[in-house]
Amino acid sequence: MVDIEIQIPASFDPFAEAELTDATGSAKEYVHIRIQQRNGRKSLTTVQGLKKELSYDKILKDVKKAFCCNGTVVNDKELGKVIQLQGDQRKNVSNFLVQAGIVKKDQIKVHGF
Repeated sequence: MVDIEIQIPASFDPFAEAELTDATGSAKEYVHIRIQQRNGRKSLTTVQGLKKELSYDKILKDVKKAFCCNGTVVNDKELGKVIQLQGDQRKNVSNFLVQAGIVKKDQIKVHGF
């Protein structure tokens, strides 16, 4: 018989990028845009990591009007305020945040399939 050594790869952690630090040792402030599958073809886009001094309600109002979708601001214990939008709005939201001058393009991480 031949001894076969099997290596099981470690599980992939999609949130590991959020904990990366830059050369100065401080965590980079990324805005994470994720998609969550609901049921069937329905999906939910979440925006997390915006600065706390920004008005989430005004951003949400402008995004809802620009992309004709519904949304809400959710207070999470760990993540703080998170914007939730109906549908797959990842590209739309990232372009909106850059054009509005809220964040720079290199500060945005888009996650999802």
